[in-house]
Amino acid sequence: MSLERDLAAVNASIAEKMPLETRQKISSANTQFQASFDPKTTIQNGDTFPAFRLRDALGQEVSRDELLIQGPLLITFYRGGWCPYCNLALRSLHLNMGKFLEKGVQLVAISPEVPDASLSTTEKHDLKFTVLSDAGNQLANDLGILFVQDDKLRPIYQSFGFDLKKHNGDDSFAVPIPATFLLDKSGVVKNSFIDPDYTKRLDPTTALKWIDDLNNQA
Repeated sequence: MSLERDLAAVNASIAEKMPLETRQKISSANTQFQASFDPKTTIQNGDTFPAFRLRDALGQEVSRDELLIQGPLLITFYRGGWCPYCNLALRSLHLNMGKFLEKGVQLVAISPEVPDASLSTTEKHDLKFTVLSDAGNQLANDLGILFVQDDKLRPIYQSFGFDLKKHNGDDSFAVPIPATFLLDKSGVVKNSFIDPDYTKRLDPTTALKWIDDLNNQA
């Protein structure tokens, strides 16, 4: 199955099991955010991706420039290991990792989760690519992809067992909009996928086509 079909299947399963009132509250909050989201306020293709120095799953600092020394990057932002949609997207990247490496591109996944939580996600999915912690969503905010969720959703998250304060190390209740960026070796954004609907993700096959286009331009 494609990632799109997997996501649709999970979405249908969640909708079937979730109480109608709960589903309506989540839908209302997300619809309001999507309506207010302005893609012009995000980083654009052709912009240089901001410099960063973030901790990996083992607590070691990793910088943008250190990663770029090895070549182009495909950077994906995810909400956290608690999110079933994120887990599917990460798994899909993992399954296609060999194809990305063959084309000379490294994979990097970033979330606001603290390193311990990132390590759990890495181990759970046996991820072989770099997973980084964007503490306080500072990088996500710089990119214009921050979603400060409605406080009314806090009890719902708690009922699901999603403790974002524990996962993220703060009580902001903010998460990044799931987004993916292809950076060339100089750090310029060549392609991007940013969708305020968190159930939508970039399929790896599309990212691989981006890379083919980038390599053909070299």
